Amino acid sequence: MSTQVARTATATTVLGAPALAESGHPRRWSIMAVLGAVAFMAQVDFFVVNVALDGIGRSFPGAGFANVSWVLSAYAIVFAAVLVPAGRIADQWGRKKVLLAGVALFTLTSAAAAVAPTLGVLVAARALQAVGAAMIVPTSLGLLYPSFPQRQHTLVVGLWAGVGAIAASAGPPVGGLLVTLDWRWIFLINVPVGIATLVAGALILPEVRQPKGSALPDPVSALALLLAVSLLVLATVQGPGWGWTDIRTLTLFAAAALAAAATVERTLRAEAPVIERQLFAGRQFTVATVALFLFSVGFAIVLLSTALFMQQVWHFSPLRAGVSIAPAPLASIAFAMNAGPIQSRFGRTGPAVTGTLAMALAAVYWLATIHTAPDYWGAMFPGLILVGLAGGLAWAPLFAAAGTLAPERATTGSAVLNMSRQIGSAVGVALLVALAPRATTTGFEHAWWVQAGAGLAAAAALIVLRPRRP
Repeated sequence: MSTQVARTATATTVLGAPALAESGHPRRWSIMAVLGAVAFMAQVDFFVVNVALDGIGRSFPGAGFANVSWVLSAYAIVFAAVLVPAGRIADQWGRKKVLLAGVALFTLTSAAAAVAPTLGVLVAARALQAVGAAMIVPTSLGLLYPSFPQRQHTLVVGLWAGVGAIAASAGPPVGGLLVTLDWRWIFLINVPVGIATLVAGALILPEVRQPKGSALPDPVSALALLLAVSLLVLATVQGPGWGWTDIRTLTLFAAAALAAAATVERTLRAEAPVIERQLFAGRQFTVATVALFLFSVGFAIVLLSTALFMQQVWHFSPLRAGVSIAPAPLASIAFAMNAGPIQSRFGRTGPAVTGTLAMALAAVYWLATIHTAPDYWGAMFPGLILVGLAGGLAWAPLFAAAGTLAPERATTGSAVLNMSRQIGSAVGVALLVALAPRATTTGFEHAWWVQAGAGLAAAAALIVLRPRRP
């Protein structure tokens, strides 16, 4: 009887309770494995589609590249908009409950995307898939913190952020391999993985929630944030097609600005805003949020432009393009898996600055060496190694800023950081669509200039805005 009572007492962790602060959960590494798997599945699906866009377009005759790009954009818009509200809801209703619901939704909508008969159905499935991903990603980090002792939090967030770095870099080569069978396999493969992690999560994960009676997030601030993010990303995505000075584009940007102003006002005045102002009390978190946005603009251009350039200009097959991108994730994995020791030795700022500058240097190298005639080893390959260095060094310390927050704000903080990354990714994709016409080098060169500028801007933000030592 006493054993059953003890198990029941530890089944749910109340945020702020010190029960596991010293020893951690007895199954914490199994929890880490499950949460790393679901976070990887949710994040890789944004990037795995890059090399499949040509194949998707051929499956739906008459669909131009701008229309097909909504397979990426719909995911980015919804994911970015839902992240923070989903994180706050998870704290209230239970992080395990929300995460498993997200895995179930992600798995079902992956199956729907795999059998989509039209491009519209595929885009709708991707939008719902993004809702599931938004329920998974921040909640996975929110479940990790209470499961590990305080002394291991830096290691944990480094490993978790490393999963995101690997997912971002591994997406194109994984997509390239699956597209050789059929582009639908990039979604179908999620089904068995989702079912397996759903079962494992139900058996292994602990429940974590805020104490009963905690205030629900302010609905006005939640709605304002949803509108601000959705309208901003929509305007950015539609801008290349409508024109940046078109009245529709300008109206969307203006509406996004008004919604953003309302979000800030509620953050400062509401009793329980969806984004708590205490998140930005520490300068390190604020700097990471800004740098993640800038770095993500450039990194999205990297991943999509290299895949498209090799297929459209050099006429590589999807498999060859995917395999050709593989050196980037391999280099990224080597650095990401050592994120904890690197951070302990050099701190957060140094590796992050080095990573952002490596992304800029990759763009400059490609501008100097890549031409219409294929030259993979001399032109593309060295830049991909720099990209791998960039991802492996930058993602982990930037996401590790969530570790500077109190444990009860880990889920919301992770959601804000991921939202910043997703908005940046959507902006990067939209800029590439605007700058890179099919089968020409000129547009890709313009995109790589933007990539270089984004890397330099991210490095400048990290250096100029970094916390001052007393």
